[in-house]
Amino acid sequence: MRSALKAIFAVFALSFLLAVIFAGCGKTVDDQIIDNTENISETSDMKSGYVQIDAETAMEMMERDDGHIIVDVRREDEYHDGHIPGAVLIPNESITDEMPALLPDPDQIILIYCRSGRRSKEAAAKLADMGYKNVYEFGGIIDWPGEIVKEETAETETDEENSDVVIPSCVLVIKANGKTFYANFEENSSAQAFIDKLSVEPIIVEMHDYGNFEKVGPLPWDLPRNDTSITTRPGDVILYQGDQITVYYDENSWTFTKLASIGSATREALIEAFGSGDVTVTFSVEWSE
Repeated sequence: MRSALKAIFAVFALSFLLAVIFAGCGKTVDDQIIDNTENISETSDMKSGYVQIDAETAMEMMERDDGHIIVDVRREDEYHDGHIPGAVLIPNESITDEMPALLPDPDQIILIYCRSGRRSKEAAAKLADMGYKNVYEFGGIIDWPGEIVKEETAETETDEENSDVVIPSCVLVIKANGKTFYANFEENSSAQAFIDKLSVEPIIVEMHDYGNFEKVGPLPWDLPRNDTSITTRPGDVILYQGDQITVYYDENSWTFTKLASIGSATREALIEAFGSGDVTVTFSVEWSE
């Protein structure tokens, strides 16, 4: 009896072992690559709709001939100062609700980065919401271990001597109703004072619609005025009477102080973000090195 039981057990064990072996052999090389990528790369937040990977994994993916595209979502000036070879520029603030012209295929593998990883996560989430199915976000160029190329520019001997000197710059960050815009500051004492204030801490301003062409709200402090007669354009950030800030989404001619301008924003995008009534807006600065 015992001999019969041992024989049965031996047959069962052998069958189980063969099943495990054949199951493993049934996976293709592509299956194994996918499994490894998922084990290493997936974020715990699957609602985002994109996959977060590290720089080393991104480098491995860039070596594959799979039709992928590398997307830099920083500003144009940051891109020209140095970017990953082969990367195309699609600033994060330019990604709204329409598919970018440089990304016509929703099934294409898209590898996204920015400076530190914040803007690339925002861009990846927006693209995933639009229906892009293979979006991979791999952080910031400040942690990139690979090659970085710089746009060719004509330099004088003095420029070459000072090529290692990094001059920090900053942009105005404007957030309203879950939308983020980036504005370039003007070169005047008003804008500099605004930068100094926001460098201490961001401000939250309750803004209301005025004249169907702007949002206006009170500042917590006064700023110096550099008023000139100008005609506003969509995206202009204006100081009014030294203690009020306005964001324009249409034209208006008056005597103002211009603080900054959202160069890539359209009238429609601004109206959609700021709405038709009162809106809470956060103003801050972001420094790049």
